Amino acid sequence: MMKRLLLIVNPCSGKKKANRVLTDIIGIFNRGSYDVTVHMTAARGDATEVVAARAKEFDVIVCVGGDGTFNEVISGLRSAEADTPVGYIPAGSTNDFASSLKLSKDLLQAAQDIVDGAPRPLDIGKFNDRYFSYIASFGAFTRASYATSQSLKNVLGHFAYLLSGVKEVAAIRSKHLRVTLADGTVYEDDYIFGGVSNSTSVAGVLTLKEDMVDMSDGLFEVLLIRKPRNPVEMTACVHALLHQKYDTPMLTLAVTGRVEVEAPSDMDWTLDGEKAEGTAHYVIENLHHAVMVITNAK
Repeated sequence: MMKRLLLIVNPCSGKKKANRVLTDIIGIFNRGSYDVTVHMTAARGDATEVVAARAKEFDVIVCVGGDGTFNEVISGLRSAEADTPVGYIPAGSTNDFASSLKLSKDLLQAAQDIVDGAPRPLDIGKFNDRYFSYIASFGAFTRASYATSQSLKNVLGHFAYLLSGVKEVAAIRSKHLRVTLADGTVYEDDYIFGGVSNSTSVAGVLTLKEDMVDMSDGLFEVLLIRKPRNPVEMTACVHALLHQKYDTPMLTLAVTGRVEVEAPSDMDWTLDGEKAEGTAHYVIENLHHAVMVITNAK
């Protein structure tokens, strides 16, 4: 029997390359015994609404877009309390989450890998009442992910993020935070960046070693960068990040399943590249094995 597949497509993701091969993607799924229903997103939040309303009608949901679109699909699944397996064809500008999963950058191969693959349980994050698939972050470089225009992303791709990030450096301001981990450990200081992640890559600018990250262990990696007090400390900080050396006093790297953050209420965050309005208190929880993502079984 044909299985039912809901194909969520963001036609504006990346350089719109998915639009050129959409019929080929559908053909791959048809040959894999999937009856495909296509939904083209029309606005931010559209994917969440559709998945929340229809997730239980389908055997598989496949997202064609960037990490933001995948975030919307995951959020819709949580709203529907559905355990429908999800496939991801990464067609965005950066695709950090897809890179961490080692999904193919070739869209047709990514579709075939979904046909040939198997569901794998992965953790996701809950950020107060919202969800994220791989990163909640604030500070330096994070604003670029949601402030860069879609048209610039479409023209320049990943380089657009780097350009926006470079422009931010001169305007970096620290924020005073109090961060409490699940075991009661407290970090309090002035920070220029913070990330609670389940990924090896953050906008291609900050990376963690692969052997440090397990996307299904129920734990987050928490990275905090203290405000450098002088140019020497700034240079040391940049060197440490570039070479993935986390033993400098300006960097704090911890592992935990739950984080509480007290922060200025005007400090915005990003969740998988999408803006999250600031508030004074955040609870960030790891939802262990909360979603089944289809990856290549090889």
